[in-house]
Amino acid sequence: MAIRNEIMLITYADSLGKNLKETAGILNTHLKGVVGGVHLLPFYPSSADRGFAPMTYREVEPAFGSWEDVEGIARDFYLMVDFMINHISRSSDYFKDFAARKDESPYADFFIRYKDFWPDGEPTQEDVDLIYKRKPRAPYIDITFADGSTEKVWCTFDEEQVDLNLYGETAQQFVCDELVHLADRGAAVIRLDAFAYATKKVGTSCFFVEPDIWNMLGDAASLLASRGVEVLPEIHEHYSIQLKLAEKDYYVYDFALPMLVLHALYNGRSDRLLHWLSICPGKQFTTLDTHDGIGVVDVRGLLTDEEIEETKEALFSRGANVKKIYNTMAYNNLDIYQVNCTYYSALGDNDDAYVLARAIQFFSPGIPQVYYVGLLAGRNDIALLEETKVGRNINRHYYSTEEVDAELQRPVVQRLFNLMRFRNTHPAFNGKFAIVSHEEPHLLELSWTGDGHKAVLKADLAAHTFTVLYGNAAGTPDDYTVLEDV
Repeated sequence: MAIRNEIMLITYADSLGKNLKETAGILNTHLKGVVGGVHLLPFYPSSADRGFAPMTYREVEPAFGSWEDVEGIARDFYLMVDFMINHISRSSDYFKDFAARKDESPYADFFIRYKDFWPDGEPTQEDVDLIYKRKPRAPYIDITFADGSTEKVWCTFDEEQVDLNLYGETAQQFVCDELVHLADRGAAVIRLDAFAYATKKVGTSCFFVEPDIWNMLGDAASLLASRGVEVLPEIHEHYSIQLKLAEKDYYVYDFALPMLVLHALYNGRSDRLLHWLSICPGKQFTTLDTHDGIGVVDVRGLLTDEEIEETKEALFSRGANVKKIYNTMAYNNLDIYQVNCTYYSALGDNDDAYVLARAIQFFSPGIPQVYYVGLLAGRNDIALLEETKVGRNINRHYYSTEEVDAELQRPVVQRLFNLMRFRNTHPAFNGKFAIVSHEEPHLLELSWTGDGHKAVLKADLAAHTFTVLYGNAAGTPDDYTVLEDV
């Protein structure tokens, strides 16, 4: 099923129900019309990082279900799946064969070996300083081969996530084969996870290296275009990168919106948000929440450094059950790029503020994505956080089917669902976006006009109140109908 301009749910295979069959049951029983698409976070056998260290793309983790379950969801909802283009699991057969057979392995060039990458086998301090890295030192792991010899191999993230050498023929063929396989299993969109880290050249940051990045993306997009499948590069960095991608007509993520909406609702002012909405790409997926955190680095330049810090401080002071310590080493979390918190709790578990935040998202340019915790207006899961001591788990609650049934009865969830149904079905959202100017900084007015119809969002950012109106585009506002129960 191809992409539609309808809201996409983001969920793990074991978070809305304990497996894909239960997830599909919830989708078909409760979410028809509420969401039109589903992003199934990695459901492959994996050795780390909640699925993001895949051992193979040819299997579904047996605890989750089977390919038939995945394909069943793809028949009813347009489907996004992940391909971790930068890395593969250290526990994969590919790496095991390399460790066992070294240069005799068919995967001898599958990974980035320091001895081959760096001119002298090791980076200089200047080289290391240039690298855009997630570790305080050069990104590598030491491996010991079966013959007793050792080498350094490039590793950007967790030690179970070993980087691929995408400049080598073996890895290039692997990427082609696996992308085609995922397309043939029903994907409408394949998300290229950690995409910008996959380009590496001596003397560069090894992050979004041009023109290499465009060649890599173009090859993937061309390969999948003939199958009617889109690619979505996943990049958390300065918003200008998303604008670059959009200029070349790729789908992008709006990772700037979450912090901008918080800033607007915390301060009762629309200027920073409206500036972004006036320049942001139209061909994008919008987010307020994801399986990671609320992005910070993405919004630099749209908010000043002072405004970013003020927004983060407001999150900790006004948010519900969120503390700075949850974003420290005490909770295995030193990610300076994100803040871990559910979006509902970031707004103080305030129903009115939360539904308004979603209304702003749904009226922003792009196709909205709603994370499963956000779908149910989920609060911070302090119990799971304390049990695991993993900061991101504050926003990764496991919902049983019984919990889902109970959460669906909450008024805030019912209000949200009514708004989502409207966003999915009203024809104006396939038309033209506009911003209506107001002198009062706390007032926000956004509209869509298309196919003879118009939909308007009028909001008071300070009072956290809003109205959605809709009617004939040729009519006057006095003739419009107010959307009820939101």
